[in-house]
Amino acid sequence: MTVATDRRRMTLKEFLTYDDGTNTRFELVDGVLVEMSLGTGKHGRAIYRLAKRLETAAKNLGTDWLAIQGLVGIETDVPGKNDHVRIPDITILPESQWDAIGDRSGSATIFQDEPAPIVVVEVLSPSTKSIDLKEKRAEYVKRGIPEYWIVDPDRLWVQVGTLIDGAYQFQTFTGGDTIVSPTFPELNLTAAMTSGRS
Repeated sequence: MTVATDRRRMTLKEFLTYDDGTNTRFELVDGVLVEMSLGTGKHGRAIYRLAKRLETAAKNLGTDWLAIQGLVGIETDVPGKNDHVRIPDITILPESQWDAIGDRSGSATIFQDEPAPIVVVEVLSPSTKSIDLKEKRAEYVKRGIPEYWIVDPDRLWVQVGTLIDGAYQFQTFTGGDTIVSPTFPELNLTAAMTSGRS
């Protein structure tokens, strides 16, 4: 969930070391700070449960991938706009990449010249729905993120987008449908389970 805040322009370099003295998290959108609010309990529950399941699935594949909840910035490129850093609800990345960005001073951000994360997940909330479905989708495509999940815990559906020829091809799963993911081929998860209802 995001809330417009300080309209002062900021460079990426300034953003990476910005500290307002609170634990507030911000995205950088066209060079402007945008506060990320806490979200609803349903939103947080969906993120928590899904991150746990995806990290377990990654371990079952024999990988060292981590499912980091709301702490990884991704520098994206929007033509004609200033600096952008998005923070997905869940970011799947190798442990070595998490260690590398975590050792930097300032924000844990994956820069444009670094490998894209493996999967990003956005859990919809009323205040961010259009941003997740349109703006972030376009930015994640351009960034080359191989798989983008959009989760709606209210309507119990999950869209899994696979990057093919410069666009996401989405499959939609609802209720008791088993989610199919190219990244996690043995994932035993339904759309309803992402909200903790099943």
